[in-house]
Amino acid sequence: MSLDPARPRRRLRDHSFGLAHKLLRVNWLFVACVCALAGVGYAALYSAAGGSPQPYAEGQIIRFIAMLIVALGIAMVDIRVIAKASWPAYAVGVLLLLVVMKFGHTGLGAKRWITLGGMEIQPSELMKLFLAMALAAYFKRATPEQTGNLVFVLPALAAILVPVALILKEPNLGTAVITGTIGATVLLGAGVRWWWFALVIAVIALSAPVLYHHLHDYQKARIITFLNPGSDPLGAGYNIIQSQIALGSGGLTGQGYLHGTQNQLNFLPEKQTDFVFTIIAEEFGYLGSLSVLGLLFAIIGLALYTAVSCTHVYGRLVALGISTNFFLYCFVNLSMVMGLIPVGGVPIPLISYGGSALTAVMLGFGVLMSIHVHRYAEFAGPDEA
Repeated sequence: MSLDPARPRRRLRDHSFGLAHKLLRVNWLFVACVCALAGVGYAALYSAAGGSPQPYAEGQIIRFIAMLIVALGIAMVDIRVIAKASWPAYAVGVLLLLVVMKFGHTGLGAKRWITLGGMEIQPSELMKLFLAMALAAYFKRATPEQTGNLVFVLPALAAILVPVALILKEPNLGTAVITGTIGATVLLGAGVRWWWFALVIAVIALSAPVLYHHLHDYQKARIITFLNPGSDPLGAGYNIIQSQIALGSGGLTGQGYLHGTQNQLNFLPEKQTDFVFTIIAEEFGYLGSLSVLGLLFAIIGLALYTAVSCTHVYGRLVALGISTNFFLYCFVNLSMVMGLIPVGGVPIPLISYGGSALTAVMLGFGVLMSIHVHRYAEFAGPDEA
């Protein structure tokens, strides 16, 4: 995890290079892929509204452009400055989760949103980024002896469990699991013993029957529906059945843009949010779906490249956490619409309609781009975060 001594010249430049040089060092291929994915989202949301920019596509693209500007602004900020803000950001995230518990808006039986400055925000989405940053700041100077010492690792475990517990309280099981997985991935990247996690997973698996009885009724219903969607085709199983019909009806090349029958006849549930990928599959078919998957994998690959090419531990771990978050968004949403896992409220990034997930993802991409721009930065001295 030590800095590469073969790059002293680049390291020295990182202390003083200006704005123009930073702009040149932005990974513009990554930016282009992100913009292309947002374009796919605009097209899908335009179709979801029956061929109109209102009420979904126009607002979504405006939010994306605003957040792209913010992300590029974050990319210009020295990563060492961002590192110093890691634990304060984590504290703000926990505070927002506590505010949600007390004053949050209730929707679909869960308190997940608060209004700040006229905007509805889901703090659990932001918490995933803040957690990765805080853990990276904690482990960025850790030695192998420390990462193998349970006493040293316990504060990091507590830092994961606090937001996970608060998110479970909302309740939001899917986001809580993703948050815990991001934390575990950062710990593994930092060098924490893998068999500790294997032991925890084994304990959870053995405790599954007991944990099931502590789930909320709607969570149990999702599991039952997942195992047998046909048991209630007009009720709990309706969403996944219609989703699978739309996925299959697209064939190789699709029914044509704005001509998807499940979409245009409004059979698709939540088609602008959780099930937006079914619109793409129905209207553009297998080839169109494969193209979008290729774009998603390109973004994940470029994010992981930033993690691998970074010379400082902080950047590597944060980039790993951001890559994991984006991957889990995609994996959970796509598995959900195909019926491979129980349905949950996890959107697909930059395609599904909604401001909280888009804001959180773009803030993460801003930090990721800062890591890429400052990938040879040197964290020297105990005063660095």
